[in-house]
Amino acid sequence: MSIVVNTGDDDIFYGLHVSPDIDTVTYTLAGVVNRTLGYGRENDSHATLEALDRFYGPHWFTLGDRDLATHIYRTERMRAGARLSQVTAEIARALGVRAEVMPMSDDQVRTFVKLRGRAPLAFQQYFVRGRARGIVERIEIRGARAAGPLPAALRAIGESAAVIMAPSNPFVSLGPILALRGVRTLLHRIRPHVAAISPIVGGKTIKGPADKMLRGLGMPASALAVARLYQDIAGTFVIDNADRALAPAIEKLGMRAAVTDTIMTTPEKAARLADVVLRALPV
Repeated sequence: MSIVVNTGDDDIFYGLHVSPDIDTVTYTLAGVVNRTLGYGRENDSHATLEALDRFYGPHWFTLGDRDLATHIYRTERMRAGARLSQVTAEIARALGVRAEVMPMSDDQVRTFVKLRGRAPLAFQQYFVRGRARGIVERIEIRGARAAGPLPAALRAIGESAAVIMAPSNPFVSLGPILALRGVRTLLHRIRPHVAAISPIVGGKTIKGPADKMLRGLGMPASALAVARLYQDIAGTFVIDNADRALAPAIEKLGMRAAVTDTIMTTPEKAARLADVVLRALPV
């Protein structure tokens, strides 16, 4: 299994390069993620962060002590000249992860969110510090045109028997990956083998601001609206049982509609969803 991960959320905290999406994926596969929060390390402490507050003031982005070890290692290796993809593989290997976890690019790409009446904010400023408040007018994926997609990521997409687009935010999680040169064209070419899972269930997101972003960008907060975003690159679209009535409209887009329980509250439910998705694809 190869996993191509968004790096548009990456940022610098206390001089350290933090890759939130890469770390969440890696920690989850390693079995050490904080499942209650959905990010960070399980049973982590925050003594270092509390000490840093004395110098920097109250923090708004939480970094646990074990989590900091990952960021220190990443930053030191990258300052020594290692590529992000190389360091990501090293961290995954050190944590016992067998799947290939890779950043979407070794080049810098940053996601900014433009809110009504405000200048664009870096994603973590919008999402964590600002708690996703405000009306979204525009998403900016800065650096995407100049960045090159990771060659290994393109190979993984092109050579895999199946490609699954996770039920993540279509604008700020999958959007940066799709904005890279050649990615969307490649997915279009292998479209019958691509499945996308809706992040919208019954008009709302289970987690995150995708529903707010859809409405702010002039679209309905619905699984059908997300399907329209992917209709050129995904042959199968997976929706929750709550949205079963949308299946005919989705199929009119030229997509196969698969209906199942998409809410992954346990690893077992996640595994069942993966099985449903794979069975829906012609692999």
